[in-house]
Amino acid sequence: MPLFQRSAIILPGLALTGAVALLTYAGERLEIGIFGGRWIESIVLAIALGIVVCTVTPLKPTFRPGIDFSAKILLEIAIVLLGASISLSAIDQAGVWLIAGIAIVVVLSIAATYAIGRLLGLSPKLATLIACGNSICGNSAIVAIAPVIEAGSEETAAALAFTAVLGIAAVFLLPLLYFHVGMSVGQYGVLAGLTVYAVPQVLAATAPVGLLAVQTGTVVKLIRVLMLGPVIFLLGIITKTETAATDGHMIHHRSLVPWFISGFLGLMALRSFGLIPDTLVAPMALVSNILTVIAMAALGLSVNIRSVAHAGGRVIAAATLSLMALGIISYALIAALQIH
Repeated sequence: MPLFQRSAIILPGLALTGAVALLTYAGERLEIGIFGGRWIESIVLAIALGIVVCTVTPLKPTFRPGIDFSAKILLEIAIVLLGASISLSAIDQAGVWLIAGIAIVVVLSIAATYAIGRLLGLSPKLATLIACGNSICGNSAIVAIAPVIEAGSEETAAALAFTAVLGIAAVFLLPLLYFHVGMSVGQYGVLAGLTVYAVPQVLAATAPVGLLAVQTGTVVKLIRVLMLGPVIFLLGIITKTETAATDGHMIHHRSLVPWFISGFLGLMALRSFGLIPDTLVAPMALVSNILTVIAMAALGLSVNIRSVAHAGGRVIAAATLSLMALGIISYALIAALQIH
């Protein structure tokens, strides 16, 4: 199909997802103006607005190609660009045992959360999304892993919506834990870095405790984020292998890992070796965020709200139990390493 003709086909849906994304940013600015901060992340807000539009106004078939393009291709490009925001330099600031401990915590948390999700009746893909989101970096992990495991729109939206609420709750509850349990500042920083989802949320959770907690929590969180690369790499191989086994096809090594995972790891390596100028990191992160918001708007426009609501109670239970398990595992690491 000629490029012009293909562009014309995807244009209506692309314009719609772009309009929802603009409404998302407008809503975010309104949030900041009223509350002084972002209570609902743009990723979650984009999905919510997309679902509202899809529910209130049934979409014509002409919008579908552009919506699918936004949800898949634009998201994959955003994931590649996300790699430029992650550098291995954080490893220099932590000891070998702490790094190994963080990796063990992430692996154990993913396994425990997946088991909890399956016991509660969640699908394997939804359980995987919640496990990786809770264990690594919340929404960013869910968004990056969803296309790797070929998760459906409803599964991705459910994981994003309910873990986002839990992430906000953790920011408020963790400082209370510090002031009432008698942890040291260093211990609290490690605990926050291991349990809170996003880097800005780590800053919010540790700021009331002091600068040392902020610095410790940020370093631990950045090391935890570095686990995203290996996890999506392994999940990509597992998914491709399972799909090939189910279909009865042979697989080639070049098809094991989706192109955007290779791109993500490649940019992460370039950033780690200082081959991406610092002046380009912020613009690339901004473009990645914009494309992600557009993709999430497309995701919302593809979601049946009844499916999300149906999974609600079980997802909340799985995410809550997962966060509790992560907290217990993290506290065990602090005790084992005798962090003071």
